Amino acid sequence: MAEHHLFPRAQVRHRVFGGLLSARQRHVFNWVTVVIVMLYVTGWIGAIHDVIEQRREIARIAKEAGVKVPAPPPSLPATKIATQIFQPRAPTTAYINDAMLGFLNPLRGRSGKVFFTTLTPGASIVAGAPGGAKSVLTGGTERVSSDFTAPEQPGVYKLAIQLNQAMRQLDDFSVITLVPFSEKRAGHIGTYFLGSWPFENGGIPKTPAYANPSGFIEVTQANADTPISEHFKLRDFLTKDQPNVWPKYLLLNPKLLDKLELTIQELEAAGHPVKHLHIMSGFRTPEYNHGGGNTEGRANLSRHMYGDASDTFVDNDGNGGMDDLNHDGRVDDRDAEVIQQAVERVEIKNPSLVGGVGVYSACCGHGPFTHIDVRGYRARWHGTGSG
Repeated sequence: MAEHHLFPRAQVRHRVFGGLLSARQRHVFNWVTVVIVMLYVTGWIGAIHDVIEQRREIARIAKEAGVKVPAPPPSLPATKIATQIFQPRAPTTAYINDAMLGFLNPLRGRSGKVFFTTLTPGASIVAGAPGGAKSVLTGGTERVSSDFTAPEQPGVYKLAIQLNQAMRQLDDFSVITLVPFSEKRAGHIGTYFLGSWPFENGGIPKTPAYANPSGFIEVTQANADTPISEHFKLRDFLTKDQPNVWPKYLLLNPKLLDKLELTIQELEAAGHPVKHLHIMSGFRTPEYNHGGGNTEGRANLSRHMYGDASDTFVDNDGNGGMDDLNHDGRVDDRDAEVIQQAVERVEIKNPSLVGGVGVYSACCGHGPFTHIDVRGYRARWHGTGSG
């Protein structure tokens, strides 16, 4: 007997669906399937189009920056495809590679090991940033986004680079906005005593390098351990006085850090491994330079007061004194001369870092050391006392 005779027409089921769907339901199901497939196809096409446009944008930015971008991966990551399919309006996750950050290289110095720059409020951080790029600076609870301009509020800020929807945090670089020199009152900023600079109250500096500083780094107990280069932190260069007064104020020229890092490289290339280059004296406030600690041999126009000089010695064994660098069984000024020779090679290769180098013999409670600065012209001497 025919199937139509046994069952009413309303009860007929299609065998393909196990008797679960009516003809009308089957028709709706087919159309839903078509729509879903079309959505998937549209998502794939959109994802591929976005990747192509993204690669074109990266190539354009790299061309503007004058850098070469490595070839992109051969296939689109699955997570990115899924994002485009299920969230077609979601922002893309473009990456920022090292080559695209080439415009920041001048801030890292010739050594490539400098981790900071100092700026007055509102000053330009760097030139040559690619179009569309922004700086994002975070210090404490403050977050500032700008076209590579230093924040108005003094402080130490971590730097991130934003490019369209991409963001890359630079964990090894800080932008430091200075406290303006004009904030100093009667030799003080707050409770910290600095004194007066040589030409602050009159007179004409012999070179611009001896003019009043533009501003100071505010060093707190919280930021004192901020890395400023591969081997050094902010606290290494603080004046050795007023131990319980915080915040402290510091002058520090990034060129000095570049020169110290290059000197370490030259020492190691000459067979003198450097685990620790000790900063015996970094920044000295004018007050401390004239009357603090051992003042023998200090110059009235000492570069230490301008934040571009340091007295150093190699102390790999941690005994608080110079190591026997020339391996003659003694520690004397000949070991300080080994450092001097390394500095000479640095200046020959990097004329922009020319400055003073002084060799000091053991005296007055300290061992031999080498003074290194970036005053802008060549100076050499031997002495005793403090550099």
